[in-house]
Amino acid sequence: MEAKKSTSKIVTNSTFYLHISRILIFMILYLRLLKESFAFALNALRNNKLRTLLSLLGVTVGIFSIIAVLAAVDSLKKNIVDSLDGMDKNTIYLFKYSFGPTDVEEWKRDQFPHVKYDEFQFLQKNMDDIDKISFNFFTGDQTLKYDENTVNSIRVKPSTSDFFEIEPFKVEKGRLFNEAESNSGTSVIVIGSEVAEGLFKGGEPIGKQIRLYGQRYTVIGVLKKMGENAFGDTNDVAVFLPVNNIRKLYGDNSNLFTPAILIKPKEGVDMEEFKAEIANKMRNFRGLRAGEINNFFVNVLSGFTDFIDDIVGQMNVFGWLISGFSLLVGGFGIANIMFVSVKERTNLIGIQKALGAKNKFILFQFLFEAVILAMFGGLFGIILVWIIAMILTSVLDFQFVLSAANILLGSSLSIAIGLISGILPAISASRLDPVEAIRTGM
Repeated sequence: MEAKKSTSKIVTNSTFYLHISRILIFMILYLRLLKESFAFALNALRNNKLRTLLSLLGVTVGIFSIIAVLAAVDSLKKNIVDSLDGMDKNTIYLFKYSFGPTDVEEWKRDQFPHVKYDEFQFLQKNMDDIDKISFNFFTGDQTLKYDENTVNSIRVKPSTSDFFEIEPFKVEKGRLFNEAESNSGTSVIVIGSEVAEGLFKGGEPIGKQIRLYGQRYTVIGVLKKMGENAFGDTNDVAVFLPVNNIRKLYGDNSNLFTPAILIKPKEGVDMEEFKAEIANKMRNFRGLRAGEINNFFVNVLSGFTDFIDDIVGQMNVFGWLISGFSLLVGGFGIANIMFVSVKERTNLIGIQKALGAKNKFILFQFLFEAVILAMFGGLFGIILVWIIAMILTSVLDFQFVLSAANILLGSSLSIAIGLISGILPAISASRLDPVEAIRTGM
């Protein structure tokens, strides 16, 4: 019995090793087949340089179009996200305008009243879940003067002191104005780095007086340089002063200013409940009856980023639709070239088959040729996008990003185009009868 068991084990082991050997031999032969097919494909491409170049152009344009659009959209999104970095995404902008699409008709929105300073004070005193709240004016650009020096197109941002704790600010010199100065409307001002350079030419700005709105303001702080964000906004060419100072000069109903209340909630607050509480407080303060629509908008910054994401998604779809036509043309170009190549090499295919070449060898030979064409076309398209992105980044004050995901996508699309475009010509070449193929070529 033991002898039979050992004999059975030997037979089983022998069968196992035989199967392994066959698999290894098959893999080696298959790899050799792929290698030879690849070499034939490269040789065919080298021998037809002009045709290869023309085939490359179609795929290059298609891949360039798609990757360029995706890279531009990704860059835009990244710059927007970076510009909002450091800000609490739950920050609320309460005023008469909506960040995104709304069901309220435009003529109704035009009749909405602006938010008031007493509404800001009412919310400040009557809401427990507020961390910071600020009253701001949005207004047009102004000209500032110091002695003989003048700077133009400066963004003026009147606000209460808590605004500096809602948005991120870094001070290079001096300080920001405090609550007492904010409440009293003291004539003090905090200026951006480029404003300081333009007015004081490297001199000491702190304590100096500059002219704005026909008034004198004492410089108490200079902000660190931050650069321009995706919205074209920068604090480098902005100045900040107490909103109550402007209210004393122009009142609350000037058309020069658009008031807004900025609210930063406490951590862990349920945002939907918080927004609903703000809306209820505002409705009660304004005396709105049941059934009347809100004549204000409670805009959450995260909602604005969601809105941006929707726009980015639509831009991506639009880009894919346009670029898809370029890819389609490129694919048809490769397929056409491959059919021509099959026809030109019919005699060679017949000779290869007569010498023992299998259908798979012929199939892979032409399939590799199509894939290599598409891959090089895609590679050139990606390189072209990268070069243009580098140039635009250096010329413009905007960071263009070519992500690894987009590079991988471009490469995958190239391979897919090559496979799809080359499969029919490759199949037709592999099915040629060797005798007919040789006769056709003679």
